Amino acid sequence: MTAARPLVLPRAVHPGAWWLWALGLAAAAGRTSNPLLLALVVAAAGCVVVRRRGDNPWALAFPIYLALGAFVVVSRVVFRIVFGGGQGDHVLFTLPEIPLPQWAAGLRLFGPVAAEQVLGGVYDGMRLAAMVICVGAANALANPKRMLKALPGALYEIGTAVVVALTVAPQLVESVQRVRRARALRGGRQRGMRALRGIAVPVLEDALNRSLALAAAMASHGYGRTGGAAPRARRLTGALVVAGLLGVCAGLYGVLGSNTPGWLGAPLLLGGLAVAALGFVLGGLRVSRSRYRPDRWRAAEWLVAGCGVATGALLYLAARTDAADLSPSLSPLTWPQAGPLPVAAILLGALPAWLAPAPPVPAPDEAAADGSTPREAVA
Repeated sequence: MTAARPLVLPRAVHPGAWWLWALGLAAAAGRTSNPLLLALVVAAAGCVVVRRRGDNPWALAFPIYLALGAFVVVSRVVFRIVFGGGQGDHVLFTLPEIPLPQWAAGLRLFGPVAAEQVLGGVYDGMRLAAMVICVGAANALANPKRMLKALPGALYEIGTAVVVALTVAPQLVESVQRVRRARALRGGRQRGMRALRGIAVPVLEDALNRSLALAAAMASHGYGRTGGAAPRARRLTGALVVAGLLGVCAGLYGVLGSNTPGWLGAPLLLGGLAVAALGFVLGGLRVSRSRYRPDRWRAAEWLVAGCGVATGALLYLAARTDAADLSPSLSPLTWPQAGPLPVAAILLGALPAWLAPAPPVPAPDEAAADGSTPREAVA
């Protein structure tokens, strides 16, 4: 009788590093409307997700974000067609125009559809879809529960709500798969809309049971427990955080805007960050919680986060130096061109697929005595 081999547990990457990487890619996607570069951003995010996601429930939700991105692109194009897409020299086809009353002057329903407007909808939709897919990549790679553990004490209550919200879609995906497997074992052969009735109720019931179990587990672990604080201290903390965040917003507007005064840029941004950090520190003093085995920030985390931040920074630099490649012209129509700097920046964002350690998965083992797979036996 051979002894069972232990699980192979590679070191998991800190969830904050994955979110910094994804936000860097999303910032890069927001700086361009070039479909070639946006497709490259989506490909880079997908490559990293395929190579470095695990078998957790939240890792299964990435196809949902891909479908959501496709829906965004289609909806943008349909919006351009329905509400007048005839501004352009290259008319593709003409739809029957619906007359509108006098008070709706300036709006048009249907009519001629030009290639310039359709391509504009495709470019805008692809930019928004790429940003959504980058956020979905972070949601598929980062453990939301570990992210909650890494949040500062002042953001603990907000972080709890955000983590619960982020786990809704992955848990629904897992519930749908489990219900479909159970229906197949019971001989259910219905497909399409006929099967929706038999799937929706069990999925909603399972989601409700999971929510109640999560709430009970959080309550038993002391979530929401805060230390005593005077009302004056709470008001001071709130005022510092709000003032700091307002300063950060005004500073970002000054940094990104080209016609804003200098004092509304970096000085206000740094001052807002300092004030908000002070508010977070004071707010964290009233939260009493302990951490079991806190996640460490090591070389892999610096590499992953650095790749995302470098991608966003290089695209920002490319937008300042050569904006023509990042925003293809629609009037006149020109074929999109991809410069070497934006392409290299996006390829840099795909390096975590090889630089980050492999996700923790069970080692291959012999089949269990009950006939289940090794992964099911471990679970």
